[in-house]
Amino acid sequence: MKDAREARSAAVVINAGSRRGAAHELALDQMRRAGVPISAVHRVLSGAELAGTLDQVVAEGHDLVVVGGGDGTVSFAAGRVAGSDVMLGVLPLGTANDLARTLEIPNNLAEACAAIADGKVVDIDLGRANGQPFLNVASVGLSVGVTEALSPRLKRVIGPLAYGVATLRAYARHKPFRARLEFPEGDHQPMELENLLQVAVGNGRHYGGGNMVSPTAGIDDHTLDIYAIPAGPLRDHVSIARLLKDGSFVKHDRVYHLTSRSVRLVTEPPMSVNLDGEIAAITPADFTIQRNAVHVVVPQGSNSALFDGPGSSSR
Repeated sequence: MKDAREARSAAVVINAGSRRGAAHELALDQMRRAGVPISAVHRVLSGAELAGTLDQVVAEGHDLVVVGGGDGTVSFAAGRVAGSDVMLGVLPLGTANDLARTLEIPNNLAEACAAIADGKVVDIDLGRANGQPFLNVASVGLSVGVTEALSPRLKRVIGPLAYGVATLRAYARHKPFRARLEFPEGDHQPMELENLLQVAVGNGRHYGGGNMVSPTAGIDDHTLDIYAIPAGPLRDHVSIARLLKDGSFVKHDRVYHLTSRSVRLVTEPPMSVNLDGEIAAITPADFTIQRNAVHVVVPQGSNSALFDGPGSSSR
């Protein structure tokens, strides 16, 4: 199936606690008018409720599951439908909506609804950290502190600007750490790194409210982008931060960057892992990629991914 119009039955699952979750009634009306065959609607407020609801709608046989929420909600849903023929529709109701940005799904809800009704189906890679799913980026260090500093109220009041405020708060409290990177496929030698600010493993193209993983990163390239940023003088971090939007920071002489299909991260001490804005794993962590794992609906004009088929390496 390569066209969303072929869907027989659609279930809509809305994270009502997401930043724009209150707009879901309007989105439902717009999707129905656009021809999406909605036969079930669920509103959830917790992770446990989300898991059970997703299992229910998949068991009911819906071939299109539309998920409204932020990146963490959509990544969790992607993990639930990975490897199946279920199509995933994305309603960007969160604060950053980086997956939507990667897939070229409009942030405007009316346009996003139209894309679900008339879009094409592609298959994208899914990252795994100790088995837990992520679509954009998994990371340890500063980003975990940012997530902890991002209150729902802050995101609701100032939107994407909340990331800048939370980053400043997390930076002031950050404690450097040590890490070892191991490469199970033998494509790189192990790396011992000290005095670190952050280590990140990217599957998609965008993260953190519009930053780019690297200039060449893609969610359909069957490759993980791994980077590490050492702690250091503030001027170094400012010079790196200026290059985050276009991903060129990976060429900075204070940044380690490489690509692989799998990596094991060991930190001292053990640390929490941020998966698309949700703290959902702990080191040591094994990062892998599940190729072409998720069938997702994107606008007809999107060039973000192709429909390759399970495990295919064709482009």
